[in-house]
Amino acid sequence: MLHKTLFSFSLLFIFSQLIVAQSTNEKDSTNLPTIEYSNTAPKYEIAEIKVSGADNYEDFVLIGFSGLVVGDIIEVPGNVITNAIKRFWKQGLFSDVKILATKIKDGKIWLTINLKQRPRISEINYNGLRKGEIEDIEVKVGLVKGNQITPNISDRAKKVIEKYMEEKGFLNVVVNVYQHNDPNKPGHVIVDINVDKKLKTKIHKLVFIGNKALTHNQINKVMKKTNDKNFRNFFRTKKFVKEEYEKDKVALIEKYNEIGYRDAYIVSDSVVKFDDKTVNVTITVDEGKKYYFRNIKWVGNTIYPYDYLNTVLGIKKGDVYNHKDLMEKLETDENTAVSKLYKDRGYLFFQIDPVEVQIVNDSIDFEMRMYEGKPATIHEIGIKGNTRVYEHVVRREIRTKPGQLYSQEDVMRTLRELAQMGHFDQEKLKPDIQPNPENGTVDINYELETKGSDQVEFSAGWGSTGVVGSIGLKFSNFAIQNIFRPKTYRIVPQGEGQTFSLNARTNGQSYTSVSLSFLEPWLGGKRPNSLSASIYYSSQSAVSDRYSSYNSSYYNSYSSGYSGYNSSSNSSYQSEMDPEKYMRTIGISLGYGKRLSWPDDYFTFQGELSYQLFMLKSWYYLPPLTEGNYNNISLNLTLSRSSIDSPIYTRSGSIFSLGLKFTPPYSAINGKNYADPNMTNADRYKFIEYHKWTFTGKTFTPISGDNKLVIMSRIMFSYLGHYNENARSPYETYIMGGDGMSSYTSYGSDYIAMRGYESGSLTPYDSKIGSNMGYLYDKFTMELRYPLSLEQSATIYALTFVEAGNCFNKISDYNPFDLKRTAGIGVRIFLPMFGMMGIDWGYGFDKVNGTVSGSQFHFVLGQEL
Repeated sequence: MLHKTLFSFSLLFIFSQLIVAQSTNEKDSTNLPTIEYSNTAPKYEIAEIKVSGADNYEDFVLIGFSGLVVGDIIEVPGNVITNAIKRFWKQGLFSDVKILATKIKDGKIWLTINLKQRPRISEINYNGLRKGEIEDIEVKVGLVKGNQITPNISDRAKKVIEKYMEEKGFLNVVVNVYQHNDPNKPGHVIVDINVDKKLKTKIHKLVFIGNKALTHNQINKVMKKTNDKNFRNFFRTKKFVKEEYEKDKVALIEKYNEIGYRDAYIVSDSVVKFDDKTVNVTITVDEGKKYYFRNIKWVGNTIYPYDYLNTVLGIKKGDVYNHKDLMEKLETDENTAVSKLYKDRGYLFFQIDPVEVQIVNDSIDFEMRMYEGKPATIHEIGIKGNTRVYEHVVRREIRTKPGQLYSQEDVMRTLRELAQMGHFDQEKLKPDIQPNPENGTVDINYELETKGSDQVEFSAGWGSTGVVGSIGLKFSNFAIQNIFRPKTYRIVPQGEGQTFSLNARTNGQSYTSVSLSFLEPWLGGKRPNSLSASIYYSSQSAVSDRYSSYNSSYYNSYSSGYSGYNSSSNSSYQSEMDPEKYMRTIGISLGYGKRLSWPDDYFTFQGELSYQLFMLKSWYYLPPLTEGNYNNISLNLTLSRSSIDSPIYTRSGSIFSLGLKFTPPYSAINGKNYADPNMTNADRYKFIEYHKWTFTGKTFTPISGDNKLVIMSRIMFSYLGHYNENARSPYETYIMGGDGMSSYTSYGSDYIAMRGYESGSLTPYDSKIGSNMGYLYDKFTMELRYPLSLEQSATIYALTFVEAGNCFNKISDYNPFDLKRTAGIGVRIFLPMFGMMGIDWGYGFDKVNGTVSGSQFHFVLGQEL
């Protein structure tokens, strides 16, 4: 009975598809043959096949797809016709399919495949989504302009969008896909995708069942993105995002594994709707029992003895089982992993497999099964992506050389050196290591992405001394060897990695300065010995006697912490500069640096010989020097060690520097009596003498798993000493406070930043000289930094800081506990063309001249605060 019913339905279906012209074209109904439906279907030879209604497809393609072939003998009605129709329906490209018999004669049949195409997409409109969401969804939904749209495609797009939004926390999202005919394109439709995201779903209550080893709060801390309305989660998201929820479940089990519960697993979890806006999340765990390490045996080691490997591993019998810690100490720790020991000695093919060989109650015995292999020899070193500097400039920084044994430490050090060059994007530096176990060699390709490092520096601001401006050019890929090769010019000759800088500052008639510097980091091209040279000139004019009131205020601005003057009178002040009252400075320096190999090759030694000539005429702003020429001939020796990973946004490493700058002790060798009260200052300071000691230390410590959150700590100490109490130098002193920008003034002083305090306000007064001068300072800083952007186009990071320091006039006044304290926040942005810029807000907690410093804003234009 069932078979008869199915057969009857089949006949009705075939009849509906072969219904002849009376059902589609009453006008031609008399010309169409009549199909007889009986128990025995007649057979016909296909005489001709035509296609109608599918203008976008070739007829022969559709005929071939149907499976019907001219000359074949088929039953009508029959399975051949039925299967042909099914093929077209299965494709989903047609909204109506008919196969018509247009003529039957002499045992032959003429067929027409009548198709109605589904519309094509002319335009897609997304409503209710942000630009970023649209860009993500477009890749997933599969809707493409010009392609046909089917019900399946429409339904799939809806489901994909719903899933995407649910993963983002919008569990109540409503998605509708509408089509309407495009009046300008027949056969095309405009697709409107309307998304009503509703409100993000939040977690009402988070319930844990079965947890004993971890408290609710401990689990809540582990599940960083899945949090309920607990006061401890005040600053954390309460939104339920399925994608983050799945990650948090994995993190929970990993946490259990870290504290010894290796068998812990989630028995069940449920997300139940509480109301239209929130859900309740319940997680049931089976913690299992806590495990401990027992015996550890090393198998296959021949290079290092087992006791040394145990020391490196750092896991002892009785320690709580921690799989994550075990794998880090075996393989992933960049500094202390066992695998690093071997790979630093060339054993690139080294493998280690920790195997649990026995579990006794709650204790686990391990065998560390090792395959040391043979040392790998470096075959080829390749460089990809360098379009900025000559290749030999890059290769001289590479520590891995063909023919040497492979060393992972050398690879990592090479990446650091390439980053320090400043020509390549640090975030995209990576080695492509291609080992060849068959012949025991390895090829290393360093993949680089060039970035611009030349800078056009421009600074402008308003200080207590008025409007300040500067402009400078810095070319960090200069090539003095190509000075006479015009083809190498890109503004200036480039390619050798040298640094050439030109800076100029001006403030109208009152101040002008020009400086020129050059640095060759590899003198001779074979060793990393540097050669530096610089020359500079500055001229500053004083106020005319007709404006003595300005003179007084201008003098007080430096002797009392830069109190400033009225900006409304600035134009008058500028027009009354006296060119016969000036301070002019000419300076020249020549330096030589050498990378040391002991104690390690992070150390460098730098020596610099410099000469400054100060020419003063009627200059009353720097007592006791007002007239005459003064010479400063000094030798600066600096021993430093730098192991930082990057000069822009540093994540790890340290910088330590110890410097001594000194002049000859003229007062001890020229036979003059400096205690003579009749000795003129022009004679006393004709040759300035001093010894200057400086120590700076900076460390960078990453404190997050992704190494982005970094603590920078810094200590600074400097002392300007003298050979003779009666010849204390008025130059090379310290001015402390503010942003550390020297404005447009230069008395040969060091400007020390101290956020939260006004410029120069922490500089002590020297009653003997009659001016504010510091001869000793200390400074302690701690910053917490986090990057907002590490793109090549701009590096941006936010920071918060605490700082303390002070400045003293004499070493006898020094008190390490007498510190001015400050704290605040700031932001930095490094643009390749303009260098480092930023702004800080600091609050000074201590009194200066009887008043708490309070809130201060400071701008950064190249200097370090």
